[in-house]
Amino acid sequence: MVQYNLKKITVVPNGKEMIDIVLSRTQRQTPTVVHKGYALSRLRQFYMRKVKYTQQNFHEKLSAIIYEFPRLDDIHPFYGDLLHVLYNKDHYKLALGQVNTARNLIGKIAKDYVKLLKYGDSLYRCKCLKVAALGRMCTVVKRISPSLAYLEQIRQHMARLPSIDPNTRTILICGYPNVGKSSFMNKITRADVDVQPYAFTTKSLFVGHTDYKYLRYQVIDTPGILDRPFEDRNIIEMCSITALAHLRAAVLFFLDISGSCGYSIAQQAALFHSIKSLFMNKPLIIVCNKIDLQPIESISEEDRKLVMEMKAEALKTVIGQGSEPTNEEGVLVAMSTLTEDGIIAVKNAACERLLDQRVELKMKSKKINDCLNRFHVAVPKPRDRMERPPCIPQAVLEARAKQAAENADRETKRTEKDLENENGGAGVYSANLRKHYILANEEWKEDIMPEILDGHNVYDFVDPDILQRLEELEREEGLRLAEDAVDDFEMDDLELTPQEKEALAEIRKKKSLLIREHRMKKSTAESRPIVPRKFDKDRKFTSERMGRELSSLGLDPSLAISRARSRSRGRKRHRSPETGINGQDAMDMDIEPSNKKLRARSRSASRSKSRPPSEVVPGEGFRDSSQKNKAIKLFKKSSMKRNKDARRGEADRVIPTLKPKHLFSGKRSIGKTQRR
Repeated sequence: MVQYNLKKITVVPNGKEMIDIVLSRTQRQTPTVVHKGYALSRLRQFYMRKVKYTQQNFHEKLSAIIYEFPRLDDIHPFYGDLLHVLYNKDHYKLALGQVNTARNLIGKIAKDYVKLLKYGDSLYRCKCLKVAALGRMCTVVKRISPSLAYLEQIRQHMARLPSIDPNTRTILICGYPNVGKSSFMNKITRADVDVQPYAFTTKSLFVGHTDYKYLRYQVIDTPGILDRPFEDRNIIEMCSITALAHLRAAVLFFLDISGSCGYSIAQQAALFHSIKSLFMNKPLIIVCNKIDLQPIESISEEDRKLVMEMKAEALKTVIGQGSEPTNEEGVLVAMSTLTEDGIIAVKNAACERLLDQRVELKMKSKKINDCLNRFHVAVPKPRDRMERPPCIPQAVLEARAKQAAENADRETKRTEKDLENENGGAGVYSANLRKHYILANEEWKEDIMPEILDGHNVYDFVDPDILQRLEELEREEGLRLAEDAVDDFEMDDLELTPQEKEALAEIRKKKSLLIREHRMKKSTAESRPIVPRKFDKDRKFTSERMGRELSSLGLDPSLAISRARSRSRGRKRHRSPETGINGQDAMDMDIEPSNKKLRARSRSASRSKSRPPSEVVPGEGFRDSSQKNKAIKLFKKSSMKRNKDARRGEADRVIPTLKPKHLFSGKRSIGKTQRR
C-alpha cells in the first residue's frame, strides 16, 4: 500500500519562532566566554564557529520543510490534482521556492562572513562581523514569514485529509447532493459520515473500508456534483471530479428516483451524461435509491426511458473494456438506505464487478505469461458413463429442514417491537417482564411480591426449598413435643402428684419459650441495638411479675423474691447495737477489735482493692517494680513527640520560604531574547 506521510510533516514555525529556536541553540551549544587576552586566531575561530553553527541550524530547519512537503510532480496524479484543487499548485510551489531561496541566501551570507572573519584584526572587528552575519540571516528568515505561515496552514489541512490508497480495490460513490451517498457509506462501512436533510453536508472526501470474499475494499464518499460547466464548479465539487478522474475504482452513480433530493430524474440524467467520460474503463453501476418513497415500477415512462438510457451507457463503458458483461442486471440496482433493502446486493455487485475487471487486467499483463508455464491444470478422465450426483447425508437434510422451520417460526412470531407499535409506541406501551417466568402455576406470575417486609429485604430470605424445609422443621417440632409428653414426671425417684405434674409442664413450656426467644434474639443480634436492662419499657424482668407468674402456677414466690432481692442488693452489712459484724452477737466476743482493724476489714469485704501501676504482675516480663517504672517513663517520653505531631493542624503558624535563594539567584544559563 502506497503511503504518503501527509500526517507526519513536522510543524512549520513562523519567522520569529525559527529565529528564536536557532539563536537559542547557538547560544547553548557553542562556547559563550571569550577574553581579549586570547590570541587573535583563537578569537577568529570563536566567532567563525558561531556563524557556521547558526547557518547549519537554519539550513537543517529549512531543508526539513522543503523535503517533507510532497512534490506535486513526483506523487500520484490523484494526490497531485487534489492538492492543486485545495491549495493552488502555483502558490504551493512558490512558497516552497521562497524557502529554498532563503536557504541558499543564508548559506552565501555565512560563506562571505566566514571569509571576512579570517582577516579580522581585533576582538571588536570580529564581534561586529559576527553580529552582522547573524542579523542578515535573521532578516532573510523574517522576509519569508508569510510563506512559512502559508505552509503551516497547508500542513494542518493535509493532516486532516483521509488516507487514500490510489492503487487498492476502491468503490467510488458519486451523484447529486442529498441522494443518499453518505447513508449508504455508513451502512456498509464503519465510517461515521454526517448525514443531514440538506445539500452539501459532505464537503470533502471520506474513506471507509468493507470486506467481500475475505478481501478488504476501500469505499470513498465524494461530495455532491451539480450539472454545470467545468469552470463554474467550486472546490467541493472538484474534489469529486479529481477522484473520478484518477482513481481506478468501481463507480456507483446514485440516482434519487423519488425526487426528494430537490432534483428531478432528468436533471440527474443530464449530470450523468455530462461526466460519463470520467467513467470509461471503470465498472459502473447505476443505483436507484429511495425505493421506499417511490418504487422504480411506479415512475413515469419518460423517467424510465432516461434510466434505461443511462443503463445502456453503463453497458457501453463495460463493453469498451474489451469484455462482454456477464450479468446485465448488475448494472442497474434498486435499493433503500432507510429500510436497508438491496444494500448488500449493491455492495456485492460493485465488489464482484471490480474483482472481475482487476483479474482480467492481470491476465492481460506480461507478468502472467511468466507464471503460466509453471501451472498445470489436471483434468480427470471419466472411468465410466455413470452419473454420480453430490450426496447429502440424511442428518444434514434434517438439520436444514429444522433450521428452515425455526426461521419460519421466528418470522411469524410477534416480537416486543410489534406489540409496542400496536399499543401506542414507545413511552406508552410498557413491556411485561413477568410473562416468561417459569412457575408451577401460571396465576403466580401476576402476584405482587413485596421487596421490603418488616425492615428486611425479602429476596435475602427467598429459598427454592423453603416449603420443604418448613415441613421438616414442623415434623421435628412435633417429634420433640411428643417426646416431652411421653416423658415421665419423676424427680428424685418420687412419683409426682397430678398438680405438680401440671405445674412442671407449665414451667418446662415457659422455659422452652424463653429458650426460643433467646435464640431468635441471638440470630438477629448484629442488626438489633443492645438495650440496657434499666431501659426495659415492658418491665419483663421485675420481681413483682415473677411473683405473679409463680402464684398463678400455685407456688409460693416469697423465697424466690427474697433470694432475688438479696442478690441484687450487693454485699452491704447492717450493724445494730446488739449485733456485731457478720451477725455475731457483741456479748459473745471476748475481745473487741479496734476501730482501725474494723474499718480495714469492712473495706476489704465491701470492695476490691485497686493495684498500683508499679506493681509487677506475673507474666508481664518485668524483674521488679523499678524496672516497670522505668519502662513506663520511656514509653511516655517516646509518645510525647508523636502526640505533638498529631496536634499540629492547619491553624498552626508556619512561614515557609517562598523564594529559596539557591533557585532564584545566580547566572542565567540560557539568557533572554532581548539581551542577545
